[in-house]
Amino acid sequence: MHAQRILELAHKLDENQHEVYARNLLDALLLTPGVPEKRRTVATRLRQRCGAWKSLFDGSSSEGWIGDVDGYQFSNGEIHCTAGTGGNIYSKDQYGDFILRFEFKLSPGSNNGLGLRTPSSGDAAYAGMEAQILDDSAEKWANLKPYQYHGSIYGVVPSRRGFQKPVGEWNQQEVRCDGRKVKIVLNGHVIIDADLDAASRGGTIDGRDHPGLTRSSGHIGFLGHGDAVAFRNLRIQPIVHN
Repeated sequence: MHAQRILELAHKLDENQHEVYARNLLDALLLTPGVPEKRRTVATRLRQRCGAWKSLFDGSSSEGWIGDVDGYQFSNGEIHCTAGTGGNIYSKDQYGDFILRFEFKLSPGSNNGLGLRTPSSGDAAYAGMEAQILDDSAEKWANLKPYQYHGSIYGVVPSRRGFQKPVGEWNQQEVRCDGRKVKIVLNGHVIIDADLDAASRGGTIDGRDHPGLTRSSGHIGFLGHGDAVAFRNLRIQPIVHN
């Protein structure tokens, strides 16, 4: 296979959360004699990026998480927000600019939230940022504001809708926070591509104060509302600016 085609395929695999396959493909390319130096340089950079992911979950315990950990189950490679309890859990570490990838599975009518650059106390939707995690198909949510549906930066930026998988199936999501830019990709579709300064200029669309929008770092969180939601394959890659 031509080196350029391999690079394109590896990049696509990485973007679609198949980092292991991308790494293997790039390793094979880098071991192949006769690859042009320019292609080798690009492959090396992409390989370094693919190898920089950190898991946020050890697969079997609440190690690395703080907050209402008793409201969640940590086992078999999955984190489950327990129906009737839930609460908020936060990564022990804090992050500034990063790419976060994870999978989630909803139950009918379920509601949760993804905390971004949030403190470990207070209402993450205002003290930090909250990206909604919601069963958009549920009848009880039919009359929400546009900024309350899945993927929306709550109260600030409404998401594009229509890309969730049926309830009970696993969805893939990527969140990129880079300075004042936030991009969210759901099942391969961009649903948020926002500039926080532009989105809050003159006031946010919900008319409330969101001091957390100015934060440059904080915790990753899951913000439960007593509904059953499952998460797996949580990994994060800090963005390093040269």
